[in-house]
Amino acid sequence: MRVAGTADCKFGPPGLANTEAAVTPTGAGCKFGGDRIMPYLDRDGVRIYYEERGTGPAVLLSHGYSASARMWRGQMDALADRYHLIAWDMRGHDRSDSPDNLALYTHEATIADMAAVMDACRVRRAVVGGLSLGGYMSLAFHLAHPERVVALMLFDTGPGYKRDEPRNEWNRMADTRAATLEKEGLAAAGAASAEVRVAQHRSAQGLAHAARGMLAQRDGRVIESLASIRVPTLVLVGEKDQAFLSATDYMAAKIPGAEKVIIANAGHASNIDQPAAFNAAVRSFLDRVAR
Repeated sequence: MRVAGTADCKFGPPGLANTEAAVTPTGAGCKFGGDRIMPYLDRDGVRIYYEERGTGPAVLLSHGYSASARMWRGQMDALADRYHLIAWDMRGHDRSDSPDNLALYTHEATIADMAAVMDACRVRRAVVGGLSLGGYMSLAFHLAHPERVVALMLFDTGPGYKRDEPRNEWNRMADTRAATLEKEGLAAAGAASAEVRVAQHRSAQGLAHAARGMLAQRDGRVIESLASIRVPTLVLVGEKDQAFLSATDYMAAKIPGAEKVIIANAGHASNIDQPAAFNAAVRSFLDRVAR
């Protein structure tokens, strides 16, 4: 099957640096940009971008809302000597497609995309982690597929809400953000945080749909699942990320055996604000749980 706008391609064994070889299964395609191989996965007509680098135990990294896989470049560079790093763009974001149908933007579709990316990289089980929305979706992925998760890494994120009132307030924020994007275009995507500034989005409507369908929350299943998590978990936050300090404390207290790390002089994009400290904390965790 050929993916529109790409050339079908297959390369060598998984886990090689994506400047050398990237696995693309049947139904996927690649575009070439400079010396980088950029694979796409066909998800029922929706192209999902992903990249992989390094060899060793697999680590799946998911970005925050209105960011993209570009935010993980510092980790791909620093950790690929021991680990098989996988990053991807959620639907509606950057290099992935932005379908017109709002119904295609759901938590369930995002979880299925994560599983499909792992399959494309020939990975059965991985350390699953992410920042902000990516962290929440990592928890949701664990809830849906605990057998595929070796460990969790939750960066500058929260587990959602138990009560309807704060969840409804969150969802009003997501809807307002979507409406602003529809009115003002990509200029409204914002660049207050470093992980957003490195993204290169193409569709304001895609981001608006992602806000309504993926950033918004419907129930408390994720937060209610914290006490049942039985895999090693790293909960990390930048000390200046005021919006997520209490959520970090909550998750660290509720997840059995969770390890909490606070990165000094870092905001919401702790991996970009303080990459050396962030990478050291992540490497220390991975060396203990994933080798």
